[in-house]
Amino acid sequence: MPTVESPRRVTVFALGGTIAMTDTGGGTVTPTLSAQQLLAAVPGLATTGIAIDTVDFRHKPGASLTSADIAALASEIASRRDDIDGAVITQGTDTIEETAYLLDLLHTPDFPVVVTGAMRNPTLAGADGPANILAATLTAADPTMRGQGCLVVFNDEIHAAHRVRKTHTTSTATFSSPNGGPLGFLTENRPCLLNRRLHRPTLPTAARAIPSPHIPIVTVTLGDTGTGLRALSGNVSGLVVAGFGAGHVPADLVDILTELAARVPVVLASRAGAGTVLSATYGFPGSEQDLLARGLIRAGYLDPLKARILLHTLLGLTVDRAVIADAFAVSGGYADPDAWPWPDHLRKEH
Repeated sequence: MPTVESPRRVTVFALGGTIAMTDTGGGTVTPTLSAQQLLAAVPGLATTGIAIDTVDFRHKPGASLTSADIAALASEIASRRDDIDGAVITQGTDTIEETAYLLDLLHTPDFPVVVTGAMRNPTLAGADGPANILAATLTAADPTMRGQGCLVVFNDEIHAAHRVRKTHTTSTATFSSPNGGPLGFLTENRPCLLNRRLHRPTLPTAARAIPSPHIPIVTVTLGDTGTGLRALSGNVSGLVVAGFGAGHVPADLVDILTELAARVPVVLASRAGAGTVLSATYGFPGSEQDLLARGLIRAGYLDPLKARILLHTLLGLTVDRAVIADAFAVSGGYADPDAWPWPDHLRKEH
């Protein structure tokens, strides 16, 4: 007799956000819907053959989620590694580009974690939540997604967590990946990857015990004299500088950044939105070569928000500056993946 295959198993973790919001009076919306209510509104989900269970994990707008929430979520997902084939997270879109990357760093099992949400709440015409939930669930259940870590599925596009960015305040096509584009798409309810992540660095389990270091992002602006940097310099655990272009700052900021880099990790990222921070092209005071020689750490292809997530998590491991620099070199795309400081936590696609 032919063998009957067991259904694919997916757990949906609801965190709140626009996708779960309803009008509670006065014409404004707040997150009220449970995970089960969200799934009940998805046409075609029941006919996929996927076995789905739900967890109402948080009930917050995306802007109110914390690193501790996501660390706890990563632990809860990992505890189910023997019971599920994939996980779906529904949450507010405001912080998806950060929460998804944090999950990617903390998620060590091979099964995929797929983050999604909605730009139009359920009270609006054309609400996109049901379509995104269906696409995310199909992606999480697909065995070809194993080894890809945390993915963001939105508008029938599949994005890698370490690349994806929110680029528009209201468009349902808000998520994009400027450095490399989407990993794939969904067509006729079938997820398909056009390219795959070959290496995925993750952090030791101890990283889930995330402390609360103060790591601001300082965006450099025209005529910046460093007043803002000096005001916060005595009260930071680390710093991300979103510099001009390929990693440049005004000459007036060089001294204060040098002082800061001697005391705490200072990461040099770009405010440009795409591309990498350079290392050996410009040589003027405040250029990337000058700043890196003064002890700043190169973010590479990581945008400022992603760079802050990585630094925040690394500081929870109490590692030294050399280890932090090695982690950024691999994550930022300018070092061989085998240089990852925790080789047992480098997931390789075979």
